[in-house]
Amino acid sequence: MSDNLKKIHIGLLIGRRVEECQMEISRICSFFKCTEREAEQMYQLESMDSSMLLKWSKLLGYDFFRIYSQHLILYSPPVSAEKKSEKNRQDLPQFRKNIYTREVIDFVLDLVESGKKTKKQVIQEYRIPKTTLYKWISKYNNQNNE
Repeated sequence: MSDNLKKIHIGLLIGRRVEECQMEISRICSFFKCTEREAEQMYQLESMDSSMLLKWSKLLGYDFFRIYSQHLILYSPPVSAEKKSEKNRQDLPQFRKNIYTREVIDFVLDLVESGKKTKKQVIQEYRIPKTTLYKWISKYNNQNNE
């Protein structure tokens, strides 16, 4: 997960994953049918086309879209009751917003444990229910102590 969840620079994250996987530039060029220079220029892109991002996700075995989903969980404005009723009329697939990944849970708990944010700030800023936050603290502190 990005160090800063508010600002996503997808090219840098892809570059990090390439390094982690120790992927050869020749394999990347073959996969994308591009030159080394074109491949390396992609690491400079702050954003990119979703079809290109899907290809990178497949090549590197990493769901880069999840970074954006986690951003939405933490930073999207709450949906009003009026918009919720409109949502039921959409033809698009519906997803539950409150599906927190382990990375998001770890991020939130780190904010509280490090003192960067209080529990109250986390509850207000990220709209995480108080009971959910306290369950995470209890559950994950017990796991860390074992």
